[in-house]
Amino acid sequence: MTQTRITREAETRATRERPKSWQPASTLPEPDREPGYSYRWIRVSSLGKADAQNVSKKMREGWEPVRIEEQPKFELLRDENSRFKDNIEVAGLLLCKIPTEFMDQRRDYYAGKNKAQLDSVDNNFMRENDVRMPLFNEKRSTTSFGKGR
Repeated sequence: MTQTRITREAETRATRERPKSWQPASTLPEPDREPGYSYRWIRVSSLGKADAQNVSKKMREGWEPVRIEEQPKFELLRDENSRFKDNIEVAGLLLCKIPTEFMDQRRDYYAGKNKAQLDSVDNNFMRENDVRMPLFNEKRSTTSFGKGR
């Protein structure tokens, strides 16, 4: 009995892949990433009304609108009635970018605020502590191994 074998050249990864299946289109397309930048869609309007306060706040934080020349695949999505003519706006959202260092600083800033709030809650809780009836405030866990009987 002879075995029929496929030659090594005919056996490719493409022939072994599962067939791709249809997926609904995402509401917001994903931009091509540029090294050193983080991207985000920023709200410029909601329910047809401009949200100048949100745009102003984000621009002061360091976000800058992405120009259509930087992401040519968005050329078809250009909104002719947009306030941001040379930028990418989809459904009231403007594509913006910021240097990655700013995002790291932002993450550290909010981590510090979070730690300060947790410390404040703990200090307030432990202020009610009494030696006659101590409060439980242990934030670490221990693992002990015993003899299984």
